[in-house]
Order: sequence, then C-alpha cells, then structure tokens
Amino acid sequence: MRITLWINDRQQELEVTCDEFLAETLRNNGYLSVRQGCSTTSCGLCTVWMDDKPVLSCSVLSVMANGKRITTIEGVQDEARAVAGFLVGEGAEQCGFCIPGLVMTVLAMKKDLRQPTAEQIVHYLNGNLCRCSGYMGQLRGIKKYLGVE
Repeated sequence: MRITLWINDRQQELEVTCDEFLAETLRNNGYLSVRQGCSTTSCGLCTVWMDDKPVLSCSVLSVMANGKRITTIEGVQDEARAVAGFLVGEGAEQCGFCIPGLVMTVLAMKKDLRQPTAEQIVHYLNGNLCRCSGYMGQLRGIKKYLGVE
C-alpha cells in the first residue's frame, strides 16, 4: 500500500505493508536516527513528531501516518545541537543510543510547556530510558537548556 508523508518538510510517497510500524518505515527509508530498543513503547528511543506532537513510532502503524507531517531529529538539527551541547556540558552523554529520542522529547516539551517545574520535566521525560547514565546529568543539562533552576 502507498502512503504519502511529509518527512522533515519533504513530501514522500512510500510503499508499506498493512502491519508495518512507522519506526520500521522511517529506518527502511534512511532515517537511521529513529532507533528501536524495545518495540513495546517502554523506552522512548523511537520518538518522532507526528504533526508536531511526540509519538512512539514503534507503536504507530505506518498507514495511520498517511497524510501526516513527521519530524525526525534530522529535521531539527540546529535545535538538537543546542540540547546536545547542554547534555555534553553536564557529562550526560555516554553511548548516545538514547539521545535522538530524548532530544525529540525535550524539544517537544519546550514547545509544550512554558517555564516547566523540575517535577513537570521529570514527568514529561518519563519513559525515555538510558542504559548508561544515572539520569542526573541528563536532568541537569535539560534544566539548563530550558532555563529552569
């Protein structure tokens, strides 16, 4: 089945199967920043934006994304670099496998919440797993990026 998506502001027609998930479709078409860690919506690695809202692409059938705008980290590179700089500044980068999904969530949070509290940040990030860090460096970097004390 053919679907039409706007991926990072570029219209694409893609061939998908009826049981194919968006994470697979994106990876099969060269968007390798979309990672899969669990395929059960538990880790946040596959986070992308669909019509500017964060979604776990391992849980969205590709056919459900037909006609939608999809944004991957490749589509927000300047903003992603800014977040990454704050994470690196706090020593929060290690293997980097979780970073694309985490950054997409942080950028969505920045658009979604005005002056979030520390508690709101932690709640928003719930479900973004990292196997390397203890999360404290990530949290410090994200708070600095968002200007939260």
